[in-house]
Amino acid sequence: MPPINTHNTPVRFSDPIPDAVDVVVIGAGVAGTATAYFLAQRGQSVLLCEKGRVAGEQSSRNWGWIRQQGRDYAELPIMMEANRIWRGLAAETGEADLTFTQEGCLYLATSRQQMAGYEDWLAMAKEHQLDTRLLTPDEIKSLYPGLPGDFAGGMLTASDGRGEPFAAVPALARAAGRLGAKIAEDCAVRTVDVQGGRVVGVVTEKGRVACNAVVLAAGAWSTHFAHNAGVDLPQLAVRCTVARTDVAPPLFDGRDDVPNIRNVGLCLRRRADGGYTLATGTLAEHYLSPKSFKYFAKFIKAMGASWRDMRLTLGAPRGYPGAWGTPSRWTADEVSPFERMRVLDPPAHPSEIRRLERRIGERYPALAGLKLAEAWAGMIDVTPDVVPTLGEDPALPGMFICTGLSGHGFGIGPAIGRVMADMVMGRDPGHDVRRFRADRFRDGSPIVPGPYL
Repeated sequence: MPPINTHNTPVRFSDPIPDAVDVVVIGAGVAGTATAYFLAQRGQSVLLCEKGRVAGEQSSRNWGWIRQQGRDYAELPIMMEANRIWRGLAAETGEADLTFTQEGCLYLATSRQQMAGYEDWLAMAKEHQLDTRLLTPDEIKSLYPGLPGDFAGGMLTASDGRGEPFAAVPALARAAGRLGAKIAEDCAVRTVDVQGGRVVGVVTEKGRVACNAVVLAAGAWSTHFAHNAGVDLPQLAVRCTVARTDVAPPLFDGRDDVPNIRNVGLCLRRRADGGYTLATGTLAEHYLSPKSFKYFAKFIKAMGASWRDMRLTLGAPRGYPGAWGTPSRWTADEVSPFERMRVLDPPAHPSEIRRLERRIGERYPALAGLKLAEAWAGMIDVTPDVVPTLGEDPALPGMFICTGLSGHGFGIGPAIGRVMADMVMGRDPGHDVRRFRADRFRDGSPIVPGPYL
């Protein structure tokens, strides 16, 4: 079972490029694919363009958690809707790869300070009637026997679950295709076509497509595409390392009902193939680029909250989003940076691999001696307030932004797609989305980062 999608993954979506559609979606990660799915479900003609592979970048490289727990106050109602959507997607689409497995999400606390943060978040969860509860040290020992460590307590949301990212997003793309969406891999959108001050089409590497609206859901590449279109979109990217094991024994006295667990320096989820997906959750690397200096002031608060986990590197490898020397402007007739790097496939960090190998047995004695089968990394698109940018950008009518999911994207993706589809069609999105508006970093509003739990 492959862990991620890469440039070596065979092309699976190669629809001909139409002359005109209602909406062009740029980027076939979870958010873009879900947007295309819900637009097609609502009768819109849609072209989903992907420069490389569907879910080739962060959307197949994430932890696979579908969690409501720990969300930002404005994200939580949308995430609760996403949880409901996930539960019905497999049956609705006939795609078994969209199966939602409910086994809960457990955060462990090693200090009273952590527990205080959980208590604060629980108050918000109760307002939304979410089934989150706090656990005492004795309850943790009773529910999860054999879990070593002295914990101050924990937080559990039993209705949370997991999915398989590398399989789920292509499955959703297949479902969108059956609804009529056109999907093209190896088809980068170079520029938007603007006439009379609004978007009227796009120019892809395979030709022009007329449209009424464009949804920019290009992940780590979004800010660079937007800049070329004359839209300022504050966003940076960080590299995070993830790994998987081969088939491994269950935890907790042989029980296989293993929740997603955030432990000290080791986060874990059970995989459908019988292994585990692992990450330390304590290292996010940022390659310094021209955008780093441009947006530094906007990211100060977010960096202050997560400085222990940040590591800055002098420069990104050639071809990475925003790397020194990468063109910042190009025309519709020029080969774009998106064509020069079809799939952003950063290597795993060696020290993170060593930490994971060492910590498996330390944190989970039942897994002592277990080796990693594979490790990889992904580039996560992060906004200054660590919540998404969603909606039409006032600077360019017809350009809808759907990016900056800040590491929260896989779980919330289906509801983000539903929200974006309704926004593009001029409908009520059903949630208060003002916190996510596209111009919030330009209108003088204070920057308030989401929770760091």
